[in-house]
Formats: sequence, C-alpha cells, structure tokens
Amino acid sequence: MTTTDGRRSASAPLLSARALGRATLARQLLLTRSGLTAREAVHHLVGLQAQNTKPPYVSLAARLEGFDPHELSALMASHEVGRMVTMRSTLHTLTGEDCLNLRLLVQPVIDRELKIFLGRLGGVVDGNEVAALARELVEERPLSLKELREGLLKRWPDSNPQELATVARCAVPLVQATPRGLWGESGQVALTTARSWFDRPEPDLAPAEVDGLLDATVLRYLGAFGPASVKDMQVWCGRTRLRTAFDRLRPRLVTFRDEHGTELFDLPDAPRPDEDTPAPVRFLPEYDNLLLSHADRTRVAPPEYAARTWYVNTSYSTFLVDGLLAGIWRAGESAKDGTAWITVEPFGKLTRAQRTEVVEEATRTLSVLSPGRAHDVRFGEFYGTRAT
Repeated sequence: MTTTDGRRSASAPLLSARALGRATLARQLLLTRSGLTAREAVHHLVGLQAQNTKPPYVSLAARLEGFDPHELSALMASHEVGRMVTMRSTLHTLTGEDCLNLRLLVQPVIDRELKIFLGRLGGVVDGNEVAALARELVEERPLSLKELREGLLKRWPDSNPQELATVARCAVPLVQATPRGLWGESGQVALTTARSWFDRPEPDLAPAEVDGLLDATVLRYLGAFGPASVKDMQVWCGRTRLRTAFDRLRPRLVTFRDEHGTELFDLPDAPRPDEDTPAPVRFLPEYDNLLLSHADRTRVAPPEYAARTWYVNTSYSTFLVDGLLAGIWRAGESAKDGTAWITVEPFGKLTRAQRTEVVEEATRTLSVLSPGRAHDVRFGEFYGTRAT
C-alpha cells in the first residue's frame, strides 16, 4: 500500500542517490553525448529551459555529439520549435506540438496567475475579452510587449497596461517570434499565438483525452528525468494532484524506493546504470532542467551547494564533476583581442585529474559556442557578482 506522502513498504528495490543520479544523467544525455538531432533531443528532453536566449544552445552543446548551434536556430526560424511559457510558468524551447499540448496541460497552473492579475485589475476587466483582443492583435503581426500593452490600453484606458498584458500572456498561448532566440542574432520580445506561429489548431480535448495526454507526458517525463516520485513530476511541471495519473500507469511501470523510503516510478526498460559508472564533466547553462525537475535534487546537487547557483536575482551557469553539481561558470569575450573565455569557480577542491577534465570540457564548450576564436579557461571567484 502507498501512504499519502508517497512511501511504500521496504519491499521495493532501493536506489541510492548516486544510482538515481546516474540514471537521470543517462536519460538527460549527460553520461555520453548522443547522436540525436537537435529536434529529436528537444522532444526527448521534453523541452529546454529558455528564460534567456543562450541556455538552450548550451544545453544541447553538453548533450549532443557534433552539435552546431545553427541547427537549433534553423528549427526556430522554420517554426519547428519555439519559445513559450509552459512548465512552472517559465519559458521553454519546445517542438511545435509540445508547445500546444504541454501548454494545455499546465494551463491550470497558469490560470492561478491569471486569477491574481484579474483581481489586481479590480474585477472590471473580463479575461475572455482580453484574450480575444490579444489574439486579434498579435495574429495580425507579432507585437512587442509595448505594442501589446498599447493595443490593450485602447480598450481599457483606465487599467494598468502591464497587468493587462500579463492577463493576455496567461490567457493565450503566446510564442516569442524570431529573430529573438536565433543564434548570433538579437531582437526584442515579439509575441504571436502558437496556433498562428506553428500553423496548427490549439487542442480541444475531451476530459478522457486530456487524461491520455497527461499519461503520455508522465511516461515522457520518466524517460527524461526518471526514476522519479509523484512529487518530482509535480515540481517539474508545476501541477499538483498527479498521483491519479501515476496510479493509472502503475501496471506499465516499475517501482523503487529512495534512501528516505519515497516511492519512485520508472519505465521498465529505461537505463539505470551502475552507480559507479563514470560521469564526465559537463557544463550546463543557467536554469538547466536537470537541476530544477525533482522535489529531491540530491541525486545531482549536494545540499551544501544547491543554494550557491543563485545570488539575489542572478542565476549562474553550472558544471558537473562525477555526476554532481560542483561549481559555477561564466563566459565572455575579450574586448581587446576577441578571445573567448570561461571562468570556472569550483565549490570545493578538485583533484588534478578533475581540474584537467574541467579545462578540457570548458574548451570543448567554447569550441562549440565560439568557434574560430582563441580560447582561454580560467579558475577564479565571482559568486555574488552579475553572471555574464
């Protein structure tokens, strides 16, 4: 029997934190670089965190053999993938299909935010009317946030324009149009609807079909982040009350327990490497989903280091050593001679072999992100300063 906090009897096989880490690293394509295409990887990973424009490229550079940033950029330019608010009400780079389907699944989470901002507008604004007008405006052409605010303000001149735009963002599945997010290019945020950008209708599903979509997403989550508990997936997507979905799928899954007795679910044939499997150094971007998608993150983040990836409102890029969070890094280019550099700040003492591997992986990261330039890898301290 399962208790209300997700614990089961001690009969389920035990997986140590180290074993869980190796399993998740394998699913995340971080034990061995994969030969998947960029599109296949975006689908397999159920999206890439994209609060900023560069992280999706850094994520794939860590995971794919021979990755060329222009491959992902071309997918964005051709509308095969896009940047959209989905899991945890944060921006992700997703395939077109996932943009529409995952947004549907997490809409109850976003609706909570919608309710807050409608309340701030004093109850004098109808959310459906805002959504209808916003659709009309951004489907005529992608609009900047300023333009969207101005368009909505014409209809509700006495309302807060920022709150009107936030209601629109919550009520309507909006995609950030290119050139923002393209490799080597810049551009302000410009929004249009997902249905317009991807030229496909928004899903209109019956309750049973929504359950089927949720079940399929549970399986995909386990394939990318498992083994995992119900609470783990709830942290990943922001939704609650997912135990019913896991219980529906129980006959198709295998179960384990962690060192605290929490029940973990997994796909029967998913990789679960030996806990002593070597884990290479990997450089990850800020907000990488590896570090944000479990209630218990000790499989990859030692508790004493977990809080050191943030400072006030700054999130740092991170690196892994032996499969665990081991430090932060930042990158830049010399204004003097154009040398591309990475500064590495380990959280603890590294062995000589580990330092060598860190330098090698940092150099490889630079070769993908800044090809054709001189490269320099430095060790230093910068925690508490603005990330570059």
